[in-house]
Amino acid sequence: MNRRNMFKLAAVVLSGVCAMNASANGFRLADQDAFATARGEAFVATADNPSAVYYNPAGITQLEGGNLRGGLYGIYLNPGYTPTNHSRTFHSSDNLAAVPQLFYTCTPKDSRLSLGLGVYAPYGGSMNWPQDTGFRTVATEGKLTYLTLNPVVAVKLLPGLSFGGGLMVNYVNMDLEQGLRASYLPPAINFFRFKGDGWSVGYNLGLRWQPHEKIAFGATFRSAAKVTLNGHTEFEQFSAGIADTSLPARTDFTFPLTVVGGLSYRPTPKWNLEFDADYTDWSSFGKTTIYQQGDPGLGGPQNPPVTLNWQASWLYEFGVTRYFDNGWHMSGGYVFNENSVPNQYYTPLAADMDRHFFSLGTGYKGKRFDFDFAYQFGYGPAHTVTGSTPSSTPGRANNQTADGTYDFISHALLVSVGMHF
Repeated sequence: MNRRNMFKLAAVVLSGVCAMNASANGFRLADQDAFATARGEAFVATADNPSAVYYNPAGITQLEGGNLRGGLYGIYLNPGYTPTNHSRTFHSSDNLAAVPQLFYTCTPKDSRLSLGLGVYAPYGGSMNWPQDTGFRTVATEGKLTYLTLNPVVAVKLLPGLSFGGGLMVNYVNMDLEQGLRASYLPPAINFFRFKGDGWSVGYNLGLRWQPHEKIAFGATFRSAAKVTLNGHTEFEQFSAGIADTSLPARTDFTFPLTVVGGLSYRPTPKWNLEFDADYTDWSSFGKTTIYQQGDPGLGGPQNPPVTLNWQASWLYEFGVTRYFDNGWHMSGGYVFNENSVPNQYYTPLAADMDRHFFSLGTGYKGKRFDFDFAYQFGYGPAHTVTGSTPSSTPGRANNQTADGTYDFISHALLVSVGMHF
């Protein structure tokens, strides 16, 4: 198996059945560690385990020797949609997801330098709506696999001041599907699908400053990353018996930059309280075009445009941890997640809205091994969309929109296990 296929296989294994909107805005997956999630993701100023590679690479200078930490984020989510002036509620059929993570750090004895490596999925999603929602020509199915390989290096500039950064190498695989007309009448299913994959490169930076034993500041920056997805389009024509058409195609997406800043306050060694503000510039999801090679037939557009016009949004994160003398600890957290998708070009494949996430967790830290468990409950109050415009041609041609009321509930369990050597 060649290197490219091996990496594709790793992407599938790692990302599993990723959950669109599992815990953050757009389809960002912010939950990369059970301890951090138990604290409501308020971890940028604490950053004291190997998952700091993701949360704040400057934090790995707090770790001595070699440290390996892996985890699994499992979630049940249930997004709902009720059409305008309709009593029936529809649900996506993709309800379960599992997303692993793996982190490693190494700090040689008496060295100011620390090295780290992370393999994780910062974005991902799968949404599959029924064919009779009333918006099938707007969207029916979407899947995203996004895998990041992230080597980092950090340096302790002063006893309480560290800086770190690294390279993010990303593999992206996307599958989007919609109907070509409002009705779904087998065997003439009628659909348009784009499948493609590609690579991108970005970087992340982190700073951690602890001027006093009770106070620590943290900040991290993750760059935007533009990816060209090369693949093909598939579409079935309007009449039964006409063969499906497949054309080589490509499109571009720029995944957003993120900036996080936070303050940790430790009134005593047994307590750690932190507040973080987490910004995602989803305006990078503006307009794109699917470029096809060949004749789409039946007057179809050669290069169909796609308009998203998403907006930047924030996560506000608060967490608290109580440490006990025997190595155990307990944490609780809360996240408020702003909506990223405006009503004008609302897409059911994201079905975003303001959301609230509550979490609890416990864990143990020993000399050689440590582990953490966390439970997270997510709730999205009903969000009514009106006056939306389909992002692509079939929806506009069939006079279908994403208008209606959306809601969201999720339950997630996270486990992380670490080893120090």
